[in-house]
Amino acid sequence: MAVVIGAVLPVIVKLFLLLLCLNFNSSLTQARKWESWKDKYPFIRQASSFSSSNDWSSGSGSSKGHNYDYIIVGGGTAGCPLAATLSQKFNVLLLERGGVPFANANVSLMQNFHITLADTSPTSASQFFASTDGVFNARARVLGGGTCINAGFYSRTSESYIEKAGWDSKLVNESFPWIEKQIVHRPILAPWQKAVSDGLLEVGISPYNGFTYDHIYGTKFGGTLFDRFGHRKTAADLLTSANPEKLDVLVHAIVQKIKFDTSGKKPRAVGVIFKDKKGNQHTAFLSKRKGSEIIVSSGAIGSPQILLLSGIGPKAELEKLNISVVLDNKFVGKGMSDNPMNTIFVPTNRPVQQSLIQTVGITKMGVYIEASSGYGQTEDSIHCHHGIVSAEIGQLSAIPPKQRTLEAIEVYKRNKKHVPQEAFRGGFIIEKIATALSTGHISLKSTEIDDSPSVTFNYFSHPRDLKRCVDGIRIMEKIVKSKHFTTYAQCDKETLDKLLNMSVQANINLIPKHTNDTESLEQFCKDTVITIWHYHGGCQVGKVVNPDYRVINVNRLRVIDGSTFNESPGTNPQATVLMMGRYMGVKILRERLGRAAGL
Repeated sequence: MAVVIGAVLPVIVKLFLLLLCLNFNSSLTQARKWESWKDKYPFIRQASSFSSSNDWSSGSGSSKGHNYDYIIVGGGTAGCPLAATLSQKFNVLLLERGGVPFANANVSLMQNFHITLADTSPTSASQFFASTDGVFNARARVLGGGTCINAGFYSRTSESYIEKAGWDSKLVNESFPWIEKQIVHRPILAPWQKAVSDGLLEVGISPYNGFTYDHIYGTKFGGTLFDRFGHRKTAADLLTSANPEKLDVLVHAIVQKIKFDTSGKKPRAVGVIFKDKKGNQHTAFLSKRKGSEIIVSSGAIGSPQILLLSGIGPKAELEKLNISVVLDNKFVGKGMSDNPMNTIFVPTNRPVQQSLIQTVGITKMGVYIEASSGYGQTEDSIHCHHGIVSAEIGQLSAIPPKQRTLEAIEVYKRNKKHVPQEAFRGGFIIEKIATALSTGHISLKSTEIDDSPSVTFNYFSHPRDLKRCVDGIRIMEKIVKSKHFTTYAQCDKETLDKLLNMSVQANINLIPKHTNDTESLEQFCKDTVITIWHYHGGCQVGKVVNPDYRVINVNRLRVIDGSTFNESPGTNPQATVLMMGRYMGVKILRERLGRAAGL
């Protein structure tokens, strides 16, 4: 035996050293890859490099000075494709309040999906907030916006939505592929996703449409921003299509407000005031050329917030905060809506492969059924404190707000150490209300841009939303009992009640719970509602902006993002918002240049 071990040991050592070398080289390669973004995107700079003088071209500054034809506020899902497109012909300044995603493993790797959402530090790619309804939520704070922190699912909106929006269907169908060729992948269907897909078909959500980007009734699986190695592409990657000679991107540029010339009949946007990471204030001005515009693309929370801080909104609300009124518009910040999501967690008798959204059932009852599974982290990570949105803090929802002390938080953190790993072995079946009719509003808490505004969604205040939720829960119950789940878990009525009770007891929001949740599905819906991050509204078409997304009664100012939506497009809106950025960029160029646009 000693001879055998002696003979094998050198081989083992060599293999170990080889693996160590491979891992070391892999780490070096990854580090170099993350550093290489500076070469790939030479136009991305820190906001602190911005100079108020016209010789910003000296050193590492811009060659355009302040001669910008377009200033885009927000480098997110719509802002990045918009900037890339407009830069083909005009000088563009893109201002993003967060940093870059390229060297951030929490953004780039699917296995780290939950970590960014749980990270509440000032440098996190996501910014935590809780609506007044008591539901935890997040907004993106990174170049690439929501595409950096979401589950990556990509599915186009319906033809009826495109028609209702008044979009040119030909240009829409040219804009979607422009996105897809650059950042979208066909996923490898995970076993849990296949089981949910088969279950959907068994309970009548048919036909099976296979892999498609299109919005079609039945069961399908869509695209993803993650490649087969679990690496994420984002809207920021679309900036590789920009003209680097005509684009400046400033990160950690926090826009405080828009400047206006109010000497004419209508206020006219002339520039933006922003601060850098050091707190220094800067002003960027538009070119005086006809057609130059400021475009706000800061999302459904950020865009109405910036308009309000700039003096566009309900006069009485602005005057309460001593904000000079530029335009009285009672609709700014109104019509806020979030598509409510409810889930059933199904613990399994084996570990399941991690998967984010791949399968979707598009029903005719006004609900979408989706799925996710597994956990991408180690056992040690399960017992780590993941911030205000981690599981142990969520348990505090059972305690009145005034009693949520630091001591209580510590007790729940200690309790998490005793959570068995099996609790993380399982999958979720998810239902989302397709077109939420319940609406709320957004209002400023202060005049500081860094303070998240107060947001109310009024979940399930409209009875039809509640009925649809109940319909969705019943579909999920049938799926769990379908024969395709027998390999994962045996589910009779008693087991289903336990699963529903687990969802209630998880306390994933701050809403007080009731004892009869499993008897009343309506109450279950209300008590276990969470977000799927598809909130929209606040700058809606016909109320704040016109159909071309120009702010009504204001010159040289548009809003182009999900804040303009009256309803969320498709099963998941990111495909449509990405398309919208490209679509409006091309449309603006064609309107301004005609045939010379060349797109």
